[in-house]
Amino acid sequence: MRRLRRPATWLVALRPDETDTGPPSRGGLRPFSAPDPPWWSRRFLPAALCLVLVAALGLWVASRWGPGCHPTLTGQVSVEVAASGECVGYSDSAAQVFNNDPGQDRLRTVQERIFAQNRAAEEVWQRSDRRRPFLTLVYLGTLTGNRTRADEESYVSEREELEGMATAQYALLKESAGADGAALLRIVVANGGRQMIYADRAVAMLAELAKDDPTVLGVVGLVESRTSTARALRELNQVGLPVLAPTLSADRMDANSRLYLQISAPNKDQVKLVDAYAKQVLKVDEAHVFYTTLEGSSLTEDLYVGTLVDGLRQQFGPRITRLDEWRTGQRLTDECGYPGLLFYAGRWSEFDGFLRALRECGGNPPRHLVADDSANRYMANPGLRAAAPGNLPVTYVSKASLATCAVLRAAQDRRDDDARASFLSWIQADDLLDPPRCRPSSEEQVGERVSLAYDASMMLVRAVESLAARLHHADPRQRWEPDSVNPVGVHAEVLRQNAGQGYPGVAGLIRFTPDSGEPVDKRLALMRVERVPDVARAPVEVFHCGAADAAGPAACGPA
Repeated sequence: MRRLRRPATWLVALRPDETDTGPPSRGGLRPFSAPDPPWWSRRFLPAALCLVLVAALGLWVASRWGPGCHPTLTGQVSVEVAASGECVGYSDSAAQVFNNDPGQDRLRTVQERIFAQNRAAEEVWQRSDRRRPFLTLVYLGTLTGNRTRADEESYVSEREELEGMATAQYALLKESAGADGAALLRIVVANGGRQMIYADRAVAMLAELAKDDPTVLGVVGLVESRTSTARALRELNQVGLPVLAPTLSADRMDANSRLYLQISAPNKDQVKLVDAYAKQVLKVDEAHVFYTTLEGSSLTEDLYVGTLVDGLRQQFGPRITRLDEWRTGQRLTDECGYPGLLFYAGRWSEFDGFLRALRECGGNPPRHLVADDSANRYMANPGLRAAAPGNLPVTYVSKASLATCAVLRAAQDRRDDDARASFLSWIQADDLLDPPRCRPSSEEQVGERVSLAYDASMMLVRAVESLAARLHHADPRQRWEPDSVNPVGVHAEVLRQNAGQGYPGVAGLIRFTPDSGEPVDKRLALMRVERVPDVARAPVEVFHCGAADAAGPAACGPA
């Protein structure tokens, strides 16, 4: 048997000529002293390295996510912090709710409602053995970045549009369990940042989502007509996602995408409405026009205000005797007692200051103040309205006068308008909007944009249901395959269904021509508020243009 040798490192013999730095051992031998371990193997290094890695990870996370903006393994979420500090990206679950600013509780609440209904829709789909059509729509809006006061809700449009989509989602969940042809809707909420300046980044994320998830069939929203919005439309067109915009109205926005459709009338129709009102009701020829654009914007960048001002110039011509940009702090005493049409053609965010400036007129206010449709966002802010002059009536453009509480209740009482009656029952429900709308015991009115976003969502849903019915004609109980339809085909189906008498929307008939994404003869109205601070009293329609339904005329006239 081979004898095992001790390791050579057990002892070391000192040569006589070696310098001994330690005490000599007996017999000329000394115990072995191991050399110091290399620096990279010392015990402190792993802990230090972990600290360095954690710090580096923290810096990377801080640069990509931040308070109210974080990654998650729950649901489909993709977010990052933009240069402005805003959380940009998308989410389909309560793991990521956009906007944690104080005072924006209602915006967060409707997102949470949508995300809860997303889970419910998934569960119903699974229980139906996946027979019901299942689609995903993206809401893309400006959910962060606005400067806001404690008494001001700065995201009225976005909140109302989300409420409209939530109502469509709720209505589909209430369908009979045996209704295999009734679609189920999941909603992804996406943020493009203030004035949509980060929409291109959000669209890039959505493109990846659409590539991985075949249920993504369209986009609703976009909120404001700006050059950044137009750029987002062009990018969505390249991705192949159709867009139905509830409230965009700058002229020729459809030039940016062959897959774009808007629910609201274009600005050229709004200008004709105001001109007809001035001639037929006010009996005035002369007009003063003031416009505004937000800080850092311009008429070139702000397509809504820019095309509105251009349209007024063309429609009124020399009858406009004053056309000025109004800025915060500018006095308006020259307008006191003005007998002609005083038209506000700016953004809602400056309308509060515009009205405050007119307080100086005291008992001699301008006689005919009319505002564009952006002013309805101001009218939805009770805190802002409290400081307005009490003796200055305001008339403003409405895109959804046919979906006010009074009109919806009348439709329900007549029992001849199932679409509006059903919509009213949904928004009155206890378990949908907070607070419920249009109840006799409540002062909460239905928002201007709720019905418009509901119509946009339901148009896409009905198109998918129609495609599913044709695909499953032979076997209605066949399982739904998400990749059996594509977004471009859904857009084509929307137009095909619209080719006859149009789509009977809650906010009015929606009808397109084959070569345009702008609706034809879409209903517009002028609403009047006698005392702006009186938020309990609903506005009254005084004038309208456009068709209410397929059988009605499209002429302009008093209500």
